[in-house]
Amino acid sequence: MSADHVPRPLAWAESTSCVQGGRLRFHLAAGDGGAGDGGGPLRGRVVVTDEVTGEVRFKAAVDGSRFDLTVPAGWPSSLYRASFHDERPERPAPECDAEHEVWFVVRAARPGATSATLVSVPFATWRAYHRAGQPGRGLYYAEQPDRAARVTLDAPGGGPPPERWEEPLLRWLPRAGYPVEFCSGFDLHDRPGGARLLAAYRLLVVNGHDEYWSAGMRDNVEEFAHRGGNLAFFAANTSWWQIRLEDGGRTLVCHRDAAADPVTATDPRRATVEWSASPVDRPENAMTGVSFRHGAGAWGDGMAVIGRESYTVRFADHWVFEGTGLADGDAFARGALGYETDAAELDWSAGVPRATGRDGTPRSFAVLATADLRHWRRYGQGGWATMGVHRLGAGTVFNAATINWGRALGDPVVDRITRNVLDRLGGAVPAPRWHTVGRAPGLRALAACEGLLFAVAADGTTLLHRGPGDQNLPWTPCPPDGAAARIRCLTAPREASGPVPLALLAVTDDDRLLVRDPVPDAAPWTPAGRVPPGTAALAVCDGTLFAVTPHDDTLHHRPASGPGTAWRPLGPAAGATALTVLNGRLHALTPAGLATRPPTTEPGTPFGPAAPFPAAVALAALAGRLLAVSPDGLLLSHPAV
Repeated sequence: MSADHVPRPLAWAESTSCVQGGRLRFHLAAGDGGAGDGGGPLRGRVVVTDEVTGEVRFKAAVDGSRFDLTVPAGWPSSLYRASFHDERPERPAPECDAEHEVWFVVRAARPGATSATLVSVPFATWRAYHRAGQPGRGLYYAEQPDRAARVTLDAPGGGPPPERWEEPLLRWLPRAGYPVEFCSGFDLHDRPGGARLLAAYRLLVVNGHDEYWSAGMRDNVEEFAHRGGNLAFFAANTSWWQIRLEDGGRTLVCHRDAAADPVTATDPRRATVEWSASPVDRPENAMTGVSFRHGAGAWGDGMAVIGRESYTVRFADHWVFEGTGLADGDAFARGALGYETDAAELDWSAGVPRATGRDGTPRSFAVLATADLRHWRRYGQGGWATMGVHRLGAGTVFNAATINWGRALGDPVVDRITRNVLDRLGGAVPAPRWHTVGRAPGLRALAACEGLLFAVAADGTTLLHRGPGDQNLPWTPCPPDGAAARIRCLTAPREASGPVPLALLAVTDDDRLLVRDPVPDAAPWTPAGRVPPGTAALAVCDGTLFAVTPHDDTLHHRPASGPGTAWRPLGPAAGATALTVLNGRLHALTPAGLATRPPTTEPGTPFGPAAPFPAAVALAALAGRLLAVSPDGLLLSHPAV
């Protein structure tokens, strides 16, 4: 028998991760070539390599059926490979379904001590793909009746598939100057352990191909984001299948069929089907923003196509593109798309793509770039790729929406985007709390009502409107009503109150108060009284109108339902130049930043500082956030808390 046909050693570890200073036990066998007895104890050697840096960390002789590795406290948190060998020469090149290699993560003994960024390694997906197509060995292929529905972690193999989608980004991180800490995806499963681990970090990075998630993993990650943690998915086909961990966490279960899964009858939420499918009905894009349901895939010989495609910029003013020099419509990231991509269901009716939200994508999702990959249906699955950002509770989620992102990091634009995401979401550089949600060229007044944004153009007479949300939607003129009144400022009540209906209110340059239905169609402005001379800011709250006159820095008020009622002064306006209402309080733009006060009509109640705020010329509030027009013509969104 030639050396190439001698069975290789077999090895597996009792965990996919080990803390610095901890001990990891490996089980070994000489290899039996399929005889079933393992071939007896292994006599040979082990080589442990840091797969991120390529540094060999440990070598030793082994002789027996198990080996205990005491991980030195000084080993960095990283991804490691323990390769077990007999007397034959080592094979450094990657092998498909290698079972003499054991991959594992070394976790930080003090989570977050060296980095605020945690990188998860997709061991569940690696195990699912191991021995694909072999009866009873792997979870693939999906429609083969003899594929496994349960695979044990107490068995050799389960390292990365031969494509190693995760490797390029992992190796780029230290070269680019980003210290990070690592965990196994399985470390995120446990409650409360996974939640405690995540709480030590500001950013979780999901990389490459992380397809299989348990409910515990997803619950902990979503809770992390809702509490203010950030997520960066340099990945695709993410969280596609729900899995369960049984037998003390050592068996991975995925029936892929609710009818075949015995848990469906007793706890349908934990059925091992696609996350978006019945009876789970928990679309993964509620967390990730995008889904493989609308994405594209090229498999087999079709994988050659992935080097030809590029993204197209759809929102160049967004912070993700800072420093790239890109403009809307530019192509970038050639070679980053594939072999699977994720996407959101899009509506193009406004001239720019925006997520419909009908498929579970959050309303706050902003489309940053798209790739039309519908022609991929000849290679597997036609669809799109959608890069975007959204909010998840108090956290921010970025998604590159492609498995192959890491292999394009040699592109300066891909490099810059990756740095922007890591720096802002990982806290490496101070980041403003506001972000750009579109253009606002020359706008002199801003208001929100009935789910729309309204603005007055630079000419003072043209009323504009656009949809809400963080997408860079265009402004569309409302039909003119024939009046030539120049508008100085604009406001609207948050909700109807008593006799005060939802309506747009405007102050004209000749100090008249006008009212109009808050509709994008033609509607007349009608008189509603007068305002204090020189009024430059107006707001309505709790049935009361508030006005600011800058020339004497005074805040005035009168009942909103009494057009003939006299205005009364309330005291200094703190230099306010714009006014709005958010969360039942007045908010004002002042020379010192954002200021706020309750909507009381007691004279002498002062404005107090609220929060740092960018320079702005107009202010409004919608859906719990402040919106402002910057002096350079951008529309900004800010949480104001």
